[in-house]
Amino acid sequence: MLGKAYMIAVEGPIGVGKTSLAGLVAQRLDARLVLEEFEENPFLTDFYRDPERFAFQTQLWFLLSRYRQQQELQQLDLFSPLLVTDYMFMKDRLFASLTLNDKEMSLYDRIASLLERDIASPDLVIYLQSDTDRLMANVRKRNRSYEVNLDWKYLDALNQLYNEYFFRYDRGSLLIINSNDLDFVNRTDDFEEIITLIREPATGTRFYNPARSI
Repeated sequence: MLGKAYMIAVEGPIGVGKTSLAGLVAQRLDARLVLEEFEENPFLTDFYRDPERFAFQTQLWFLLSRYRQQQELQQLDLFSPLLVTDYMFMKDRLFASLTLNDKEMSLYDRIASLLERDIASPDLVIYLQSDTDRLMANVRKRNRSYEVNLDWKYLDALNQLYNEYFFRYDRGSLLIINSNDLDFVNRTDDFEEIITLIREPATGTRFYNPARSI
C-alpha cells in the first residue's frame, strides 16, 4: 500500500527500459509521470561523437536540467501525489565520474554539492539491471540518431558504475530487478509481477531475479 505522497524513481543504464517502465507504472497507478529531458540537451550528439571535448558541457546541462525538474517535483500536485520518474538526481554523478577529467570533475563537484542540498531522495527506487550486450542491442534497436556512435566500452563502464552504486545504496527502499529475461512492455505477466512488488510494503533492498527465457 503506497502512502499519500510517494515518489518512485526508475533507474538503470542506457537502454535498459527506464522510460518504458516508468510510463507503464505511472499509467497503472494513476500517477504523475516526470521524464528526463535528455533529448533536449544540445550537446548530446556532439558528446557521442567526441566525448573528451564535449563531456563537461553535456554534463553541466544535464545537471542543471535535472535540478530544475527536481525542484518542480517538490511542489506535489494535490490531485496526483504519487509521482513516477525515469531517473534520480544522483545518477548525474555517475555519468560525470565516467566522462570528466580531474579539473572538470572538481568544478562539477562544487556545483553539484550545492544543488544536491535541495534534492529529496525517492521513496522507492527501482533499479533495472541488464547485461551490457543486451543494453547495446536495445540501443541499436531503438535507433536514435544521437546514439549511433555510442561505444560498447563506455556503456559497459557505465553499467558497472550503476551496479557498484546500487550495491551500496542506503538512501531508501530499493528494488533491484534483473531485466535480462523480462519483457514488461509486451508480456503482461512480467509487468504484473513488477506491479505486485511495487505495491508490497517494504524497506531496505529487495531483489527480483526471474529465471526464464524470452
